[in-house]
Amino acid sequence: MKYQWLFFDADETLFSFDAFAGLQKLFADYGVDFQQTDFEEFQRVNKPLWVQYQNAEITAEQLQVTRFASWATRLNKKPVELNDHYLIAMADICKPLEHVVETLAVLKEHTNLGIITNGFTTLQRLRLEKTGLADWFQFITISEEVGIAKPDSRIFEHSLELANVTDRSQVLMVGDNLDSDILGGHNAQLDTCWLHYNRENATNVIPTYSIGRFDELLEIVLA
Repeated sequence: MKYQWLFFDADETLFSFDAFAGLQKLFADYGVDFQQTDFEEFQRVNKPLWVQYQNAEITAEQLQVTRFASWATRLNKKPVELNDHYLIAMADICKPLEHVVETLAVLKEHTNLGIITNGFTTLQRLRLEKTGLADWFQFITISEEVGIAKPDSRIFEHSLELANVTDRSQVLMVGDNLDSDILGGHNAQLDTCWLHYNRENATNVIPTYSIGRFDELLEIVLA
């Protein structure tokens, strides 16, 4: 086996992440018919906050509260309440992506599995328990808990310590995001595998491997 450890991103690597559907579910509970235009408005606030978060310019708490500030004012609710309900809604609707469960079922018999995610604790824990996959992973590193986000190499160093890894060449980082997963893997001197979903790479970040489907990972790891 070339790799003794596989480190995975969570959102859009292992699990679907339909933010629009999650927000619709959230706001329906408050009597709001959340439309595409509302989602676009939300994303104009949310997306820059994620960039700031990945750049260590704001905390996880600041991101979660700020993105719901305007809606909290409209609904006369606290931003943290809306955010908490949103994470629960996302856990309810999120499912493993195509080929993930059957591929992980094979991989866990041959190597060790871990997760490194920039997501939030409530969602990640609920989702793993709900899908029954929690026991398949030796550890899960969540940026909200450690106070560091990908692509910062320190979140990878923390994970390497959890995995008790001494030889980095035996670790492969797998993710769909070039700017956080693959660049972060490079920053930690790890081999990387980009799940590209037929997207073009318009960056200077070059993964060790590129795959279009999750089950193609078997050819790399079991070769």
